[in-house]
Amino acid sequence: MTAARDKSYDDSLTAALTDPDEAAAYIDAVMELEDAGALLVALRQVAKAHGMAEVARRADVGDKTLFRALSENGNPTLDTVTKVLHAVGLRLSVASLHT
Repeated sequence: MTAARDKSYDDSLTAALTDPDEAAAYIDAVMELEDAGALLVALRQVAKAHGMAEVARRADVGDKTLFRALSENGNPTLDTVTKVLHAVGLRLSVASLHT
């Protein structure tokens, strides 16, 4: 007999990604993969954790524009990525590869 789980993985991930430190660590880890598709999924998950409509409002981006940019086939501009990150309390930064 298996015990029922208290939360699903998605619920746990969503809750964790509302914490700016957790979201930053998650996106940073995904960026190390050097996979644009994985980064897009991570950005979408962080935006969903904060509520897509609320992120769109804070980022001053239309709902449809945000959904399209972060969709599976999306190709967000740097401006959109920056606005989304700022809307969830994060910022884009650069670090040396040789640290």
